[in-house]
Amino acid sequence: MSKYLIKARIQVDGVVEKHDIIGALFGQTEGLFGEQFDLKVLQDKGRVGRIIVNTKTQGGKTVGEIQIPSNLDRVETALLAAMIESVDRVGPYDARLEVVEIIDLRIEKIKKIVDRAVEILKKWSKEKAPDLKEIVKDIQDLLKIPEPISYGKDQLPAGPDVDKSDTVIIVEGRADVINLLRYGITNAIAIGGARKIPETVKELSKKKKTIVFVDGDHVGELILRELLRNIKVDLVALAPQGKEVEELTGKDIEEALSKAVDYKTYLENLIKQGVKEAQQLLQAQEEIRRELEGPRKEEITLPASIQEDVKSLIGTLEAILYDQSWNKIKRIPTRDLVDELSNIQQGSVHAIVFDGIVTQRLVDKASEKNVKIIIGAKIGKLTTKPPELLLLTFSEFT
Repeated sequence: MSKYLIKARIQVDGVVEKHDIIGALFGQTEGLFGEQFDLKVLQDKGRVGRIIVNTKTQGGKTVGEIQIPSNLDRVETALLAAMIESVDRVGPYDARLEVVEIIDLRIEKIKKIVDRAVEILKKWSKEKAPDLKEIVKDIQDLLKIPEPISYGKDQLPAGPDVDKSDTVIIVEGRADVINLLRYGITNAIAIGGARKIPETVKELSKKKKTIVFVDGDHVGELILRELLRNIKVDLVALAPQGKEVEELTGKDIEEALSKAVDYKTYLENLIKQGVKEAQQLLQAQEEIRRELEGPRKEEITLPASIQEDVKSLIGTLEAILYDQSWNKIKRIPTRDLVDELSNIQQGSVHAIVFDGIVTQRLVDKASEKNVKIIIGAKIGKLTTKPPELLLLTFSEFT
């Protein structure tokens, strides 16, 4: 950017072009103050910018404005301005050239910056200042303890993340759920003091890792035993002796959950203590797990032809559907498998063998149509698997 801008007026007693005026400026100033101060040399060195000339014709004369950017210092710029005023002819015509002003472009730039700063400040002052009450309210909302939701067909009190989490914490009552929410634990559900274990809790225990967290009193012990008889329990956590989950501090809750033991360890300790019912509870848990695992491979009779069918499917991306007697219903592209299941009658397909990955979408649709066996190239990541559905892979047959 140039430091200064020389502005001058010119009047020529005849009609001339812009390049004639520029030529006069170069020609008539050449050598006046030595080679180093020639306009052409100054331009080549970047000390003088591009000369701009604007003209118009009035009554046979030419009048106009000349602008010369300068990177010279103040004295040299003043000398340059005086030098161009010495131009008195353009071509064959007399001319008069007068410097009107020399603008300090740096000051102009600073002025623009200052003006813009004033504009920004004015706009800023008009903006709404932060409202302290709103700030306090926002903070209170952030710290507010979430309310339990009503979950499942039994409308049980629960944390908002029961569905999202792969682990569920089963507690006794609504107050327990609220206390866990207070300390950021959002995957708890209460049985609500029901004498019978709610179906909602039974279904959750089939799909998720289950932690039972009960009060450290006799009632809590009875509730725990009832749960052990009826649902899959993975871990057991107890509140400190004589305390209820709803009154525990965050530190107490963290400690109790960190000390949770697996169901087998808990029940084996009771057996050692001579609790007669403990052995029955252990047997009940093992039976529940066997039912959830579904029929074992050795309990399923697969026809000898299955191995050949598996080999014939490798690399084909095709599927074969079988009926109850292992007769082939049809052979279809793997990509059409879910759509095909959507259109069949429930129970009409007993087994599926296909060259592809067993997905959750396929498992859900197969379970809906009462399919009993799926044999795929691989098994993908599944979040749930119905206990009555047997999943096998090609590697078990090749």
